[in-house]
Amino acid sequence: MDTTDPNCIFCKIVRGEIPGDKVFEDADVLAFRDIRPLAPVHFMLVPKKHIATLYEATMDDAPVLGRMLALAGKLAKEQGAGDGFRTIVNTGRVGRQEVQHVHIHVLGGPEPLGPMLPRKQ
Repeated sequence: MDTTDPNCIFCKIVRGEIPGDKVFEDADVLAFRDIRPLAPVHFMLVPKKHIATLYEATMDDAPVLGRMLALAGKLAKEQGAGDGFRTIVNTGRVGRQEVQHVHIHVLGGPEPLGPMLPRKQ
C-alpha cells in the first residue's frame, strides 16, 4: 500500500521521481542532503510515509519518528559533524515549515553554529 502523497516533493524524492542526494535509506526512513545547505553538514531525515506536520503525527508514527531521531547522531557523525549538531523540526506557518511533510533538519560541521534564534532585546 502506497502511503505517500502524489503532490508532495519529499514523497516524490522517496519514490525516486525526483533525485535526492541520499545519505541513508531503509524501509521506513530516507535521509538526503538539503539542496540549500545552511551549514557544512545539512541533511534531512524524512519518514517514507507521508505525515504532513507534527500536528498530524499519531502514536502509531512514534516508532518511525523515534528511529529518525536515533539515526540523527550516527548520520551526523558520518557526515562530518563529530563535535555536535543541531536538529530542527519546523511545524506549521509560525514554525516556518516550507514542505508539508515531517522532516528533521540535521545541521553541523567543524565550527560552532550561530544562535538558534536571535534574542529580542
